[in-house]
Amino acid sequence: MTHAAVPSERAGSPLDRPVLPSGAEPARGARRLGVRIQGAVIGDRVYSTAITLFALCVPVLMILIALEIFIAGWPALRQFGFSFLTSSAWDPVNGAFGAAPAIYGTLVSSAIALAISTPLAIGVAIFLSEFAPQWLRQPVAFLVDLLAAVPSVVYGLWGIFVLIPILRTAVMPFLRDTLHLGVLPFFSGPAYGPSMLAAGLILSVMVLPYISSVSREVLLAVPRSQREAALALGATKWETIWGAVLPYAKSGIIGGVILGLGRALGETMAVTMLIGNRPQISASLFAPGYTMASLIANEFSEASGDLHLSALMAVGFVLFVITLIVNAVARWLVWQVSRGSAGKSA
Repeated sequence: MTHAAVPSERAGSPLDRPVLPSGAEPARGARRLGVRIQGAVIGDRVYSTAITLFALCVPVLMILIALEIFIAGWPALRQFGFSFLTSSAWDPVNGAFGAAPAIYGTLVSSAIALAISTPLAIGVAIFLSEFAPQWLRQPVAFLVDLLAAVPSVVYGLWGIFVLIPILRTAVMPFLRDTLHLGVLPFFSGPAYGPSMLAAGLILSVMVLPYISSVSREVLLAVPRSQREAALALGATKWETIWGAVLPYAKSGIIGGVILGLGRALGETMAVTMLIGNRPQISASLFAPGYTMASLIANEFSEASGDLHLSALMAVGFVLFVITLIVNAVARWLVWQVSRGSAGKSA
């Protein structure tokens, strides 16, 4: 009688494998887990260090830019002192430099832009956040935001060939004949076309999407309970917006307006093409003027003397400081509204 052969699989069965000492497998798994944890900790540290360095690059770069501009403009600031900001003389031939006309033109053109664009931008923001149906909200918001993507030189060309002829032939004569009245100097003088008014109008179109975008986001951040409480008290839709929504979002809207002001202060090409580029201070909005950005753009390539170049860099430093302060205030106001809405919703 032949005996059946033992199956070959039995030789490799778990019963025939050597028995490991107690705790060997858990120890190996713990070592592997420890290696993985240690690798993850090292990776987190590398990632944290890298993003910290990247974040620090931005303020360091800003400080370096400000320092470089200040060093380049220090000779002019040291020679002219505070009179550099108050003098109206800009004569590169005789070495006399004063930035007052450029500072005045920058402030006036930006004020005109805000006076025109702020009501329009807030109206657009209220419409999109409170009244517009859902199917219309996104397309209109996209078109408004698209204004910010148009290059500055395109606005300048549109202003030269479309806006200035309209101002020269229709708008300026009407303002001079109806609003001047021999008393107010703002609408007096000849209507040449390139003027402070033209620069302010083109700036109003350029800053409108910034104010509208920030205002819209701030209005959407207002809690629904604000609206519901006003409506429950019997307020109409407009009374709810005017009495409950806008006061809650006031700081954020002001921040958006100041952010638009920062954009208007630094605009260069379109303003240079429309403002007339004359270093003078005039009460009439029909007169040509200068801004700090247009002054630098026009004369930087022609600055031959060291003092002339230093004066332009000093103007750039003043513009840098003003723009930095304006944008910092705007960001702070928007942050205040965001923090307040988050706290109340919590």
